[in-house]
Amino acid sequence: MNNNLRIGIPSKGRLSELAGELLHQAGLQFRRQERTLFARVSPLPVDVIFLRTDDIPVLCQEGAIDLGLTGSDLMAESGAAVAIRMPLGVGRCRLSLCVPESSDIRSVSQLDGKRVATSFPNLTEKFLASHGAKPHLVRLSGSVEIMIGLGVADAIVDLVETGSTLAANQLRILTDIGEYETVLIQNPKNRDPAMADRVVRRLEGVVIARDYSLLDYNISRNKLAEAERITPGFNSPTVNSTEDPNWCSVRVMVRRKEIIAVMEKLETIGASAILETAITNCRL
Repeated sequence: MNNNLRIGIPSKGRLSELAGELLHQAGLQFRRQERTLFARVSPLPVDVIFLRTDDIPVLCQEGAIDLGLTGSDLMAESGAAVAIRMPLGVGRCRLSLCVPESSDIRSVSQLDGKRVATSFPNLTEKFLASHGAKPHLVRLSGSVEIMIGLGVADAIVDLVETGSTLAANQLRILTDIGEYETVLIQNPKNRDPAMADRVVRRLEGVVIARDYSLLDYNISRNKLAEAERITPGFNSPTVNSTEDPNWCSVRVMVRRKEIIAVMEKLETIGASAILETAITNCRL
């Protein structure tokens, strides 16, 4: 091994694909050879290490890697002493306490002495203890949602995204323990702080760009102030003159989730040629 900055990413699964795509979009180009655990980033002094997702927080704490992409749920479960450098805006989910739809359990305290199956025993135990419940924990690494049906547990604690799996297994959410997402974590004593900051800045450019679009439109000069109230931009909109002195052209950043509503408002006040352009990277 060398003194290159080391970034740990999941070795397989959907998060591995998302992490690889994010790094490539940030200009961190690497190629993974079959069955290898390391890949060199060209041309930066950075190595990518392929690891089990739930090992990344601990290995980051121990200094085996300097930065890591993992779930904030796994970070919280491990208790690793690492810092979150930035949320990555993907993999959002809830950690939920679930019981059968037919269960008469209506409060967390009723789980005292009950069997609770989970792959998050530390978070589960801490949460239940805060509600005065001390259950028998059934520690698992997968397929938690079927444990009630198998007669192994009275309740489960599992990650929930859409809730379709719960419905298929006739479960209902009693309460949520927390909300989590994919994050970039860092060992405070990393090998190259300046390079770590450079990598973080690159990733920020991609993550922020995913939340925004560029919006271009034409608007009459007498409506410009009203249009600017609709699209104030990141700092301010860019306004250019057109050949017709009574009109101007505006370019502005708009959050993607708001883009349709904003386009409708602009159209209502007379804007025309309203065009959305995707942003793949930025510096703000």
